[in-house]
Amino acid sequence: MNYKYLFLIPLLFISVFSIAQQTTATAQNYSQKIDGTNLSFTMQAIPGGTFKMGSDQGKPDEAPVHDVKLDPFWMSTFEVTWDIFEPFLYKDFEVSHSTESIPAEVDAVTRPTKPYLDMTFGMGKENHPALAMTQYNAIQFCKWLYVRTGVFYRLPTEAEWEYAARANKQSAYFFGEDAALLDEFAWFKDNSGDKTHEVGKKKPNPWGLFDIYGNVAEWTYDQYVDNYSAFAGKVSHNPVVIPETLYPHSIRGGSFVDEAMDLRSAARLASDPAWKQIDPQIPKSNWWMPDAPFIGIRLVRPAVTPSKEEIDAYYDKKPIEDY
Repeated sequence: MNYKYLFLIPLLFISVFSIAQQTTATAQNYSQKIDGTNLSFTMQAIPGGTFKMGSDQGKPDEAPVHDVKLDPFWMSTFEVTWDIFEPFLYKDFEVSHSTESIPAEVDAVTRPTKPYLDMTFGMGKENHPALAMTQYNAIQFCKWLYVRTGVFYRLPTEAEWEYAARANKQSAYFFGEDAALLDEFAWFKDNSGDKTHEVGKKKPNPWGLFDIYGNVAEWTYDQYVDNYSAFAGKVSHNPVVIPETLYPHSIRGGSFVDEAMDLRSAARLASDPAWKQIDPQIPKSNWWMPDAPFIGIRLVRPAVTPSKEEIDAYYDKKPIEDY
């Protein structure tokens, strides 16, 4: 389905998430335990710095190349797997994985409606990336983690995602320009067998991020815009395009169904209402995209926790109904 976006998106080029300066010496990789369970996940320390975002050699929406300065943050080592997503998705699953009674504040978190399909699409569950959730669903998962752990997690901005994927490399891929090497680092159309794979089976990038290319593409927080002209000729500090409409949002990294060129660090994808085409509900689900079994999540934690008001504003936005 061709879908034209015939509206203007206000660009709010500000740092919504205030992150203090910090050196790589003070930032450490760590493992986050999900309180009251036996579950955990790991986070990689990403140093702050300046880089050139975008590409003049790719598609029009990747241009122009522009300077971006980012404060340090942490990013999850792996894509979020069903192992830690399902306790959020299903209350009974959470109970079975809990080592103590579930606190009332955890119970109060709004959970997704149970999907009417097998959202793994038969591709595997244990250690496989969770997929086909909406951006709203992804953010509510972050809220559940916050209530469970007391730590503020969120989606990466587009700039954070590209910066972390590049790992100080300006080439098309973090390993260079030769797409023939992609098989060592990513699951994509040429080697995936048309399905996801367990996370961490390919080589990581230089900053310790596995499957940053391929396997599942990853939500960012940004509204998708079709070029970077508003950023040209300036150094943008912690830029983000605040999402104000349901479509389109920016997705990064490419997936198991994508060609090599769509896994480049600068490559972008815009979310599409066609990804809910087979959803029989009216209005369409706020939680699931049954025609997008190629979208997943990677987490970010800012170096300094935002205020309670900022956290609430991030997590508690009402979903926009999708007819």
